[in-house]
Amino acid sequence: MLVAHVALPVPIYRLFDYQLVIPAQIGMRVKVPFGNRESIGIIVNIDQQSKFDIEELKPIIAVIDTTPLFTNSIWQLLNWAINYYHYPMGEVLFHAMPILLRQGRKAINDEIKQWQLTELGRKIDLQTLSRSPKQKLLLSSFRANSIIETNFKLATYHELQRKLLIQQQIIPKNLIDWRNNFSINPNSIKLNNEQLHAITTINNQNHHFGVFLLDGVTGSGKTEVYLNILSKILASGKQALVLVPEISLTPQTIKRFQQRFNAPIDVLHSALTEKQRLNVWLRSKHGETAVLIGTRSSLFTPFKNLGMIIIDEEHDSSYKQQEGWRYHARDLAIIRAKIDNIPIILGSATPSLETLNNTHNGKYQLLPLTERAGNATFAKQSILDLRGLVLKAGLSQPLIAKIKQHLSNNNQIILFLNRRGFSPLLICHDCGWIAECPRCDRPYTYHQKQHKLICHYCDTTRIVPEQCPKCGSTHLIPIGFGTEQLEKQLEILFPNTKISRIDRDTVSKKGALNSYLTNIQQGGAHILVGTQILAKGHHFPDVTLVGIVDVDGALFSSDFRATERFAQIYTQVSGRAGRENKTGEVILQTYHPDHPLLNVLLTKGYQEFAKLTLQERQQTQLPPFSYQVLIRAADRNNHYAPNFLQKIYDWIKINSDQALWQLGPMPANQPKKAGYNRWQLLLQHTNRQKLQQILDQLIIAMEKWDEIPKVRWSIDVDPIDN
Repeated sequence: MLVAHVALPVPIYRLFDYQLVIPAQIGMRVKVPFGNRESIGIIVNIDQQSKFDIEELKPIIAVIDTTPLFTNSIWQLLNWAINYYHYPMGEVLFHAMPILLRQGRKAINDEIKQWQLTELGRKIDLQTLSRSPKQKLLLSSFRANSIIETNFKLATYHELQRKLLIQQQIIPKNLIDWRNNFSINPNSIKLNNEQLHAITTINNQNHHFGVFLLDGVTGSGKTEVYLNILSKILASGKQALVLVPEISLTPQTIKRFQQRFNAPIDVLHSALTEKQRLNVWLRSKHGETAVLIGTRSSLFTPFKNLGMIIIDEEHDSSYKQQEGWRYHARDLAIIRAKIDNIPIILGSATPSLETLNNTHNGKYQLLPLTERAGNATFAKQSILDLRGLVLKAGLSQPLIAKIKQHLSNNNQIILFLNRRGFSPLLICHDCGWIAECPRCDRPYTYHQKQHKLICHYCDTTRIVPEQCPKCGSTHLIPIGFGTEQLEKQLEILFPNTKISRIDRDTVSKKGALNSYLTNIQQGGAHILVGTQILAKGHHFPDVTLVGIVDVDGALFSSDFRATERFAQIYTQVSGRAGRENKTGEVILQTYHPDHPLLNVLLTKGYQEFAKLTLQERQQTQLPPFSYQVLIRAADRNNHYAPNFLQKIYDWIKINSDQALWQLGPMPANQPKKAGYNRWQLLLQHTNRQKLQQILDQLIIAMEKWDEIPKVRWSIDVDPIDN
């Protein structure tokens, strides 16, 4: 008797055995009994072995698929990821498929259902339906047209079906072969020598695996390089996957691709319906999609003939999954490209230090773009010392004067403030009470327009109280400022100027971001206020001034990656100014004008900053010169989690080598979230393989521990947020 080893979507590091009494293959979904319910699982292996008595095993109830759900390359990728990230197999496999497939929907293209006559319907005397005139008329229509679509009520069709006079026939949807009509629209953009060199170098790879870092300053024409390279890939009949970090980047990217290629271009992101996501998944798998543009999870989409992967803004932290299975889409994309033996391009104006280090080691090939495309010049950058200045919602008088100057020339301005809401604090002026989220022990953010207090950590909301719950005072005042307050102040200062606020609060509705971007592209005097959504890759040709309102908090952080993130966001935001023929200017407001990081960035640029920071990381043996794993644990009583991590610490101390370094157990940077007390244990080793072996042995040991059910815990390999 055959045994199917099945992965189920549960947080358990093991497979479940069932009798295989129905023909099936590895990679197919099956319906199985699990406890007192039925569950959908995926067959991972088939053999004649089980730890249990085979006769006692429950049989598989049904096989859902006729062929394996995953392509060979996706199957290899997921199995590699399961081992590397040490996450339960069932949860990884189910994460990699559309939700409708997780629920048991068949993995087939949309079908067309048509009503048609049965043999009895052709022969029966119409007079037998004389008491049902609508049924008689419908059957008569069928006889006249054989297959017909009319405006009859559905109940009439069902009555004829019940009488076996008509039946529904399912007609498979015809697959579209876009290659027959593929063409490339002419391009008038003249490429510079660096762009031509990058295109030639990647094309010379001859469709084989290689990792290329397209390190191009903001506005250097990276997208144009992508399009030229993809022209050759698509012309050969192969497909392409383009990953972008945020949904906000997809509209403009799609537009550029649609203008260049006469071929089906699909999009995959969280704003689509589940049915739309499944249809894109199926079109890609069957080869109907030429280019798929999507966010992080699009990486797991199957392709019939994938020819290239592009990771735009490869440095962006959005590529790292921060809940559940904490994979990094950029790193897994490189593994996928290697499995498929295809080239992969990493593009960025501010490459991550890990990526830059890999170019220094010769693992990746560096392709620099140091010139801005066309006639665009680099923006003038300056620091504005805030010490002693009066501020209005974070705006200094010199910056306000600059805004007026640029608006008078009918130009556009971006004001960057990475803090949404009206104010980060609501306080009682009389007794000092602060409105805090009891689930996170963090201050609520005051949102004036919604008249709500919102916790930006767990998303809970409450109505703004009429009076202080501690002393009864009605004198509650907001402290500090966010994008909402900045927008309100600008409306007072510039009443006749268009102002758009672009942050998570304003672009959450479908189509909102597109509407904002269209409005901005129309040109004319306009002030854009926003968070880092504004910084990521957008092209605003009329923006001539970028004002960075407040970043001082990022200059002083306990996280060793904070300076890298600040340098990236500053460089990206600065790059929005002066992108075409207009001269740009960047002003950074700060209380710390002499900070060494600011001076390196402004005088020598991101590349010099990265070089110096890599040297510091090497001296201190921090990533990428060592490898980290963060083990997190949380509980409600603040007792089990630290004890659980202490047990891990003690076990590792006995079972690892001297090169492994442990920090903790200690409270997380945000010690409480959504009612859970959070603790962490950081592991660091200079040898990645040895660190992986320690984790393998640890998970085996932990399976026998009684503490496991008492805590929420997770393993984060290569964490980017400590």
